[in-house]
Amino acid sequence: MILKYFEIEKIHSNQNNFLLLYGKNEGFKSDVIKDLIFKNKTKEIINYHEKEIMENQEDFYNSILSNSLFNNKKFIIINYASDKIFKIIEELSKKKTYDVSILLNAGVLEKKSKLRSLFEKNKKFICIAFYPDNNQTLSKLANNFFRERKILISQLDINLIVSKCNGERMHLKNELKKIELFISNKKKISHEEIIKIINLSENHSIAELIDSCLIKNEKKTINILNENNFNSEDCILITRTFLNKLKKILKLSQEYEKTKNLNQTILNAKPPIFWKDKEIIMQQLTKWKSNQILEIIIKLNDIELQIKKNSSVAINIIPNFIFEKFSLNN
Repeated sequence: MILKYFEIEKIHSNQNNFLLLYGKNEGFKSDVIKDLIFKNKTKEIINYHEKEIMENQEDFYNSILSNSLFNNKKFIIINYASDKIFKIIEELSKKKTYDVSILLNAGVLEKKSKLRSLFEKNKKFICIAFYPDNNQTLSKLANNFFRERKILISQLDINLIVSKCNGERMHLKNELKKIELFISNKKKISHEEIIKIINLSENHSIAELIDSCLIKNEKKTINILNENNFNSEDCILITRTFLNKLKKILKLSQEYEKTKNLNQTILNAKPPIFWKDKEIIMQQLTKWKSNQILEIIIKLNDIELQIKKNSSVAINIIPNFIFEKFSLNN
């Protein structure tokens, strides 16, 4: 059965055990999946990559059909879904899986796709397509973002931010997050500040720089530093983004040190880790211990104070900090 994205409230987990989300709009799909995870939080949440299932189908069937000691109800998310998994889903639909809900997260599926056809024709299945957002939708989302935070900004600047996103909701969310980190507790942002912040997206993103540091990818980190002409405002944003990321990694690292189980740590993370970020976060957790992460956080707090006292030193302090803490060759 085909539903429109605005009909998502019609989904009833006790009646619709199979759900397919497909299309290019990853940002919108991500929002819907997070909302569905929250609505199913009383169930056991299990994430899979389609490749994992295809390589070990017996384990997958066992996880579906076996009962947990703690919770019989399960909400299973299969990422990177394609026609390869068609036969497995078709077979599962014939079994009594009342306590199991399965969500398939797919990219673009053509009309001739077997998987898409299965979900469109079966009245007990739900199929929702996610197409790129238009500028009007993105503008509305941006306006809501600034209104909720009581931040003064002109419509001209909102239009400028939206124009940089190429119809991608995920890009808009990244831009708004950068702005929120940059302005901190301020309630107004100028046109000049907006230009400085969004121009970073034309180069390597700050998130990419930080992720490269935390997995100790020396070559990529050095390339990003060499190819970008970071100014003092950029360095403030790098510092705040770095701290935000490290605090999340610290929490996960402490949990990993308790459980000694990397996959379980990722699956139990709150808020849930989006499947696209799973691999890189796993790499980061294997490369850093919690005490090392805490040491870097303390150092970054000190650096932030130095930058606030004298922003002109930021251009030197940040690269030096990265080379020192992440063992990069000069």
